[in-house]
Amino acid sequence: MPVGTKGTVKGLTAGDLRSVGAGIVLGNAYHLYLRPGTDVVREAGGIHGFTGWDGPMLTDSGGYQVFSLAHRRKLSEMGVEFSSVYDGSSHYFTPELTTRVQDELGADIAMVLDECPPANASREYHADSLRRTARWAKRCKEAHVREDQALFGIVQGGLHEDLRRESLERTVELDFPGYAVGGLSVGESREEMIRMLSLVAPELPADRPRYFMGIGDPVGILQVIAVGVDMFDCVLPTRLARHGSALTGKGRINLKNASYRRDLEPLDSECSCDTCTGGYSRAYLSHLVRENELLAHRLVTLHNVHFVSELCRQARAAILEGLYGEFVRAWIARYAGRTGDERLSDAAL
Repeated sequence: MPVGTKGTVKGLTAGDLRSVGAGIVLGNAYHLYLRPGTDVVREAGGIHGFTGWDGPMLTDSGGYQVFSLAHRRKLSEMGVEFSSVYDGSSHYFTPELTTRVQDELGADIAMVLDECPPANASREYHADSLRRTARWAKRCKEAHVREDQALFGIVQGGLHEDLRRESLERTVELDFPGYAVGGLSVGESREEMIRMLSLVAPELPADRPRYFMGIGDPVGILQVIAVGVDMFDCVLPTRLARHGSALTGKGRINLKNASYRRDLEPLDSECSCDTCTGGYSRAYLSHLVRENELLAHRLVTLHNVHFVSELCRQARAAILEGLYGEFVRAWIARYAGRTGDERLSDAAL
């Protein structure tokens, strides 16, 4: 899912997203609740009418944003009080409010309010947190009224296997139409992340979508798919583009590097995106990046989002053919031949 936190995937139009094959876009209830406000979005016809995106939209409850700003919030059983990152104003999120906010925004998939502790939080904190998240999930489900909107539960528990199992059991017991694995990609190592995900994802109901919150690098995407993940999101492809880096089948390239100043090749000769087929050379893009031109952000973002979408399409095709392991090994060998620092172990396949 390309990330459109504030109602926009930075630099891209709804038409761009359709052209690169995006099937679903992520928005964020925390930011849209604060600005422009759910009343504005609702009056515009919901998030689809407001943004012009007519495909599926998932909104995060805002829990991650609230809890990542620990110095700005106060937690209780009822919910969480926090200060706006925009103007410092005070707000109070409860499971019931975040559910209503996502209803009013018009999302197709909404997320329960959860607490996302840092990886280095104590075991006791993780245990208390996952149980509170389970109680909040029950309240979200009770408050959820839209039959045409799917509400997903979230599994927490940190890096503790028994706590992850407990959270999984408590969450699945509530019978959501989809499930997310949260509390990873928050400071732990890649090996620890895959270990926990390998424990949880296969145990989630096979007939419901499995969503991993927060993975966007190509190798990481292939790793989480290998252990059973169906959906994922990350700002990485768009953030890299804004800093002048492009994803290619032979590794990541930094267009600020002087070696690209006279490189007349496209970003990726095998890519079919409008940037690569439109006559925009690496030399031109390097010039735009170094001059901080807005067009650079747009063209490289378009490419990066297309690249990840195409990677997912290829992965899906390989799964359907029963050849996923072979596909991944060949893809990684080519990609790592340039970067040399990313590996996919056989255990992950």
